Amino acid sequence: MVEKSYTQEKIKQSAVRYEANRLVCAFEDARQRGLKIVFQVSNNNVAFRYELPQWGERRACVVEREATGFKFPEFTTTFLSPMMGAMGGFARSSPSYESGYTNDEPVGKPTYGNLGYVFPGLFRIGDKGWALISETGVTSQYCASHLSDGTKEGLYRVEYPDLKQNNGFGSSGAQIFLPGVTPWRTITVGSGLGPIVETTIPFDLVEPLYEASQEYRYGRGTWSWIVWQDQSMNSEDQVKYIDLAAEMGFEYILIDALWDSNIGYEKMEELITYARSKGVDVFLWYNSNGGFNDAPQGPRNRMNTSIARKAEMKWLKKAGVKGLKVDFFGGDKQETLRLYEDILSDANDYGLMIIFHGCTLPRGWERMYPNYAGSEAVLASEMLIFSQDVREKEAFYATLHPFIRNSVGAMEFGGVFMNKFLNRGNSRGQKRLTTDVFQIATGILFQNPVQMFALTPNNLTDTPVFLIDFMKNIPTTWNETLYIDGYPGKFSVIARRQGEQWYIAGVNALEEPLELDLNLPMVAGEKVTVYSDNSDREPLVTSEKIKNNGKVPITLQPGGGFVIKQ
Repeated sequence: MVEKSYTQEKIKQSAVRYEANRLVCAFEDARQRGLKIVFQVSNNNVAFRYELPQWGERRACVVEREATGFKFPEFTTTFLSPMMGAMGGFARSSPSYESGYTNDEPVGKPTYGNLGYVFPGLFRIGDKGWALISETGVTSQYCASHLSDGTKEGLYRVEYPDLKQNNGFGSSGAQIFLPGVTPWRTITVGSGLGPIVETTIPFDLVEPLYEASQEYRYGRGTWSWIVWQDQSMNSEDQVKYIDLAAEMGFEYILIDALWDSNIGYEKMEELITYARSKGVDVFLWYNSNGGFNDAPQGPRNRMNTSIARKAEMKWLKKAGVKGLKVDFFGGDKQETLRLYEDILSDANDYGLMIIFHGCTLPRGWERMYPNYAGSEAVLASEMLIFSQDVREKEAFYATLHPFIRNSVGAMEFGGVFMNKFLNRGNSRGQKRLTTDVFQIATGILFQNPVQMFALTPNNLTDTPVFLIDFMKNIPTTWNETLYIDGYPGKFSVIARRQGEQWYIAGVNALEEPLELDLNLPMVAGEKVTVYSDNSDREPLVTSEKIKNNGKVPITLQPGGGFVIKQ
């Protein structure tokens, strides 16, 4: 029996009690080399990993591949995100976990190039229930893995990284010391989607790898790049966004790529001082790059070696920077996982939080690394700027994330747009197709301890005051998360609690209004504020008293949303 309790501010539930039955199966080959498979079974979760003892005088080994597979009935349907090809996309910077999803499709559909699917993978086993497959506990001591293409018989195998990742440098397997262990493979199951949304298994199986050097503060931020793009990397525009953060009561501003060349270190110190005078702290963007892709944005070559990284972080601490967003990683090889861990560990020494972008899925990192503050690893807000197809599918993807990507780890999405057009002019081009209330609902649906929102200075005057007031008080850390209703790709309703206050949020990806009759016992008999869309998809705010039975009728407009705030 395994029992433990822990607290964790950065995940969907702040206080967790984990209990599991443990089974150890030991095997030995003819040469007396041992292998154990360790299973831990808790409510709705199965976890297992392989443990290798020391083999006589052998104290190290290389794991080249793994025979693990997950077999599903042939009537299973899938919600999976294809693995991106190595050394493709922008500046040869893929894979970056930024693909779309299969949508309730039969098992066995091949990916382009037979590249397989990233973790996590969601499977609907007909009318029998659901299963979410993932892995956790991946450190510098192993590579990350993914699922193969499925067979028509429903078999999905664990596969290690493509050798071409990281510009071909580094093994695709894992070099481990003995005794050693693999990461945990996890299966979360349920007759409904509640156990999938509410699982804490990625964090239950891991422990902190080092102590926090200080108490880290999470919260909200602004960033100019998402809407105003590269042209905003100048001191004048950054002052506008610092002032926006101050007006919103946000804790942070993220100053993104090219600040080193367009603003410079000396002027940056002045901006940091100005921001702190307004009660705003600063995150700075960095390119992770050394030699594994061609991404040109700077600062470059400051995070990829220990000597350069520590020198840079010494300046960052002296200047008063509180965190970094590090971008453009090379894949899932152990070589790359070592870079993630080295950045996190060094940053903690200098009191810096880390957000990763253009990166792999976090695998228990919220608990393992005290200064870790989130990862993108999703088709996130920037693609709403660049792709009409992604804008058209925004609501569809939003209904998937609470059940898949965000179910297993923090997701730094960078959204909540109030501009009608996703550019600086806000008058034409890149039209947003979802409603204002849909946008604020995603601020609740998408969970990350530090969330940079896509508001712009003009929103202070061109957006309804009640929506701005909502964003001024939006939380980013939660004490409890509950599944309420939904179906991936159609609609999603999630409840989150901070302290004694509940937020219930939902979005609709269907092409027609959706009538729901929700059961919300957490706000039964309470007076609440309801943000919703009228029949013209315009935002409304009302005060209502919930019935004592907790039943709440809600109408969700196409591409719309709602939030109930206690």
